[in-house]
Amino acid sequence: MYFDLATGHPSLERDPFKAIVAPRPIGWISTIDAEGRPNLAPYSYFNAVGEKPAVVMFSSAGMKHSLANVLATGEFVCNLATWTLREEVNITSAPAAAGVSEFELAGLTMAPCVAVKPPRVAESPAALECVLLKTVQLDDRHGKQTKNVIVFGEVVGVHLDERVIVDGRVDPGKLETITRLGGFNYSVARPDTIFVMKRPPGAGGTD
Repeated sequence: MYFDLATGHPSLERDPFKAIVAPRPIGWISTIDAEGRPNLAPYSYFNAVGEKPAVVMFSSAGMKHSLANVLATGEFVCNLATWTLREEVNITSAPAAAGVSEFELAGLTMAPCVAVKPPRVAESPAALECVLLKTVQLDDRHGKQTKNVIVFGEVVGVHLDERVIVDGRVDPGKLETITRLGGFNYSVARPDTIFVMKRPPGAGGTD
């Protein structure tokens, strides 16, 4: 089967793009607006894109509250989305009005950060404090501006629950990170789904 993504295929009910590019990490982004009011929302277009310094990105489809807040303050926090917090993550995806705290909607606790002003999710086992590096609004291949805006942030601080550390390393099985698949589908990293595969000699890279 081959088809033009713009026109689709008659046998497909939905665009398969998100199902193919999966699983995708979930950036559970907390911010504050110019008045100091908190916001919390999940973004499945999220990932780490560099190290030394560590850099993460999330992509906003238009001027959503998270993007507006980052542009106003220059800071955000990436909270880890986990199995035990899956319902709370989902609740914070609701289109709440500006100024409404998704922390309160989901019954979550705000915890202070060290180097940035936005709060983190106290219940999450890991959080990355980030300072805005730049934003990029994407054009399509014809040079037409799209609604997609990528936010790049440098990680300046890390909060980590010591219970997920084993022998000096983070145990991904203890984190039970959830990821986004296509449609309403998600997956979770559990000990029985995690495997080890070491790189060939000379392959380079770090773990």
